[in-house]
Amino acid sequence: MVQRASDRWISITLSVVLHGALAAALVYGWLLFREQRRMSPTPPIQATVVDARALKGAEQPAPQPAAAPPAPPEDVGPPEPSAEERAQREQAEEAQRQAQEQKAAEERAAAEKAAADKAAADRAAADKAAAEKAAAEKAAAKAAAERARQDAEDQREREADLKRSLAAEEHADSARNGQALASWESMIAAKITHAWLRPPTARAGIDCMLSVTQVPGGEVTQVSIGQCNGDQAVRESIEAAVYRASPLPPPPDPALFDRNLRIEFKPDD
Repeated sequence: MVQRASDRWISITLSVVLHGALAAALVYGWLLFREQRRMSPTPPIQATVVDARALKGAEQPAPQPAAAPPAPPEDVGPPEPSAEERAQREQAEEAQRQAQEQKAAEERAAAEKAAADKAAADRAAADKAAAEKAAAEKAAAKAAAERARQDAEDQREREADLKRSLAAEEHADSARNGQALASWESMIAAKITHAWLRPPTARAGIDCMLSVTQVPGGEVTQVSIGQCNGDQAVRESIEAAVYRASPLPPPPDPALFDRNLRIEFKPDD
């Protein structure tokens, strides 16, 4: 059976206490004896020769104080680990520390990679947004330039159309104010007169105003008779004559063409 260190220390402590108590009792007895001799007169010495061996046998050991009950053993915990166990524990702690450091390093690397990826994604998104904005601005500028060009071209076209219209109108006015219009109207009236079938009720001095609508090429599409001194038979005969005269003669100058004509029908008697 292996004796524990606590039991050994308890035995040593008890031994020291007992010896200390014995030494204190001897010192106290000696001091007390000395004090009594000092205070009392010294009696005459009566000596008796005694054999030393008999004296040694007569000596009685001093009473020993009662031993104190042993203190309960202290709870010193589990026994100290051996060197091998300490080495194994240190190795395990070192491995755990290295694992924790490696895990922390991996977490830092992952965090740094995530931050770098996010920064790269943010930069890519910013670059894309900038490129899209630049493209949109470029497209808007191009569209604005195209609209400005188209507006300018439309403006030039409108101005050219206006100039052509004004020129044509001036030319037409000039032609109408000349002999060309009168000549064309005389040609139309002559053709209608040639196509007219005089009814029996027609009297001399027929004079009627005709409204004739034509299309390019001279085809008559509509005829109406305004002021007229003839009867209904005369009016109907004149209207029929206009349709028979279709297509009407073209004007000597294209600028004189007009869809709506006012012709005075006044046949020779």
